Amino acid sequence: MYIIKLDAIDSTNAYLKTLVGTTLPKDFTVVVASSQSKGRGQMGTSWQSQHGKNLTVSVFKRLDCLTVNQQFYVSMLVSLAICDALKSFYISKLSVKWPNDILAGNSKICGILIENVIKNNQLKGCIIGIGLNVNQKFFDHLPRASSMSLINGVIYDLDEVLHRILKQLEIKFKNFNAQKFEPLKRRYEMVMFRKEKPSTFKSDEGVFSGIIKGVTKTGQLKIWTEDDHIKVFDFKSVELFY
Repeated sequence: MYIIKLDAIDSTNAYLKTLVGTTLPKDFTVVVASSQSKGRGQMGTSWQSQHGKNLTVSVFKRLDCLTVNQQFYVSMLVSLAICDALKSFYISKLSVKWPNDILAGNSKICGILIENVIKNNQLKGCIIGIGLNVNQKFFDHLPRASSMSLINGVIYDLDEVLHRILKQLEIKFKNFNAQKFEPLKRRYEMVMFRKEKPSTFKSDEGVFSGIIKGVTKTGQLKIWTEDDHIKVFDFKSVELFY
């Protein structure tokens, strides 16, 4: 494992993408920054983080066991790795809000952005960006945001939090192969936020009621709708109200 520590940067994912543009970095190259000026979430959304309060880290992972169509399994693995790391700090009521926001109760404490490295139509690796709210106490205009410190009333050592997350990633990637994909998918579905609970959604067709049933192998959300059909939705094509 090769760790690069920076004080301030535009984006840890962008830093690794620059490295990838030259040559593939060493497996498990880690970039961690005290603050990001242009931190990003899924589909171009921004990520707010106070300087030195939270964990903003990106990890490059080489991949040789996946096709492009199997890339969502990485998202499942990373989500579960972070949940297991947070459990070791006694963060309770953890769930994954599809596709890969980590919630404690109804509050978001972690966002994940995974960017794939594809060369000659082959998946060569991925850049795993993690933004975890650790010691931040105030979130402007983000009523559903929380942090580890707000939840448990403890000030955490960022290096220790980083160590436990990286350890879980190492453990899970070590056993990552096609034979384990279905058990991985089942475990991911077990911790999905509001799975099997009547919920309200919004899509391009309007507001509707339904029940989350799981995900497809490519990561689409499966919802059992009022007309007794299971429909699948791509990323950002449906919004869950909660």
